[in-house]
Amino acid sequence: MKECQIYIKIDRNTCVYQPKVLLSDIAKIECERQDILRKVKNLVVHNFDVPLKDGSHHTTISVSVLKIIQMIHQVSPGSLIVNEGEKDFVIEYQKQSQKNAWLDKAKTVLLCIIVFFGSAFSIIAFNNDVSIVKVFNQFYYQVMGTMPGQISELEVCYCVGLAIGITVFFNHLGPKKITHDPTPLQVEMRKYENDLDMTFIENAGRKEHNIDVD
Repeated sequence: MKECQIYIKIDRNTCVYQPKVLLSDIAKIECERQDILRKVKNLVVHNFDVPLKDGSHHTTISVSVLKIIQMIHQVSPGSLIVNEGEKDFVIEYQKQSQKNAWLDKAKTVLLCIIVFFGSAFSIIAFNNDVSIVKVFNQFYYQVMGTMPGQISELEVCYCVGLAIGITVFFNHLGPKKITHDPTPLQVEMRKYENDLDMTFIENAGRKEHNIDVD
């Protein structure tokens, strides 16, 4: 009999919205035999309504791929399993709740206000530390031979250039991106998510809150 090969690929972090998590909810699975493929897809990886071994409930758990392989061997003994994904991964359970549109908009407006004034204060503090006004006045005097008025062309060009530089750097013009490349903020957020997942996996392993083979 031809050996059955099962390919699985699981991302490091997966968000689910139902307490009963099937393998098909978190993994991409491929197998030539459709009967085995159906059984593997319907395997229950975890039920967030059921407590862990220590009796605790968690909305985020760490799972080892060895546990997934053990579960697959129970329904398909002798199968060759090829893991194309992560060795350890995180499943996050979020309860579905009715969204409040006006509350989300209010949070967005409040966040924009905080970011705007925080960024403005940082720019003002930086310009004050390096005495940018004194530098502009000295440069203007050396070129024009006279002291500038209250607002010079250098300051206007500096403000315009600063706005253009921020727009180009963050790769956003309103709701649209200038190019298809990831923005620096997206890159940093991805790094933060990866570090967060790795820390959670390591802590869960030390506290034995993860799902692994016995």
